Amino acid sequence: MPMNRAHRKLCSSEGWAQTTKDRILPWALEHVELGADVLEIGPGYGANLRVLVERVDHLTAAEIDADSARALQSRWGDRATVLHADGAELPLPDASFDSVVCFTMLHHVPTAAHQDRIFAEAFRVLRPGGTFAGSDSRSSVRFRVLHFRDTMNTLDPATLPARLERAGFTDVVVDLDQESRRLRFRARRA
Repeated sequence: MPMNRAHRKLCSSEGWAQTTKDRILPWALEHVELGADVLEIGPGYGANLRVLVERVDHLTAAEIDADSARALQSRWGDRATVLHADGAELPLPDASFDSVVCFTMLHHVPTAAHQDRIFAEAFRVLRPGGTFAGSDSRSSVRFRVLHFRDTMNTLDPATLPARLERAGFTDVVVDLDQESRRLRFRARRA
């Protein structure tokens, strides 16, 4: 994974898993109907996956890092379908999910073009009426220090709506949480 040692330690910690459960997911998914079939792109160490698997009937997770995908499969494979796959090239059929989600991972995608391909794939695999939702961090001094020698390509909240619309989404909403320096987004496939 494109993460330094300190960053990997943080993201694999129980403290991060608790923050995800208590703060990130409740805010990111506020008023979002996930439906029965959900795809999570970029679950990493599984902090979000462990919460989502309790909330939905069927969860699929697409993880680009082979070691992380194997670890997720070992731990959660009896409750979720885990794929070793790039979110920009999903080995999944069109219109197969009620919702697609991703949390605190898009800033690890090295280029805006690659992020845009992830948006396009999320749109492709969503059923009509489905929702693409997620959250990510915004830059700060502490965030930049944590990402020393990491991939760090944060989303610009001013341009994100147009990027999601170019992927085909409608009803795009981007919100900012000034206290936590996070953003969340929601978009629909008509």
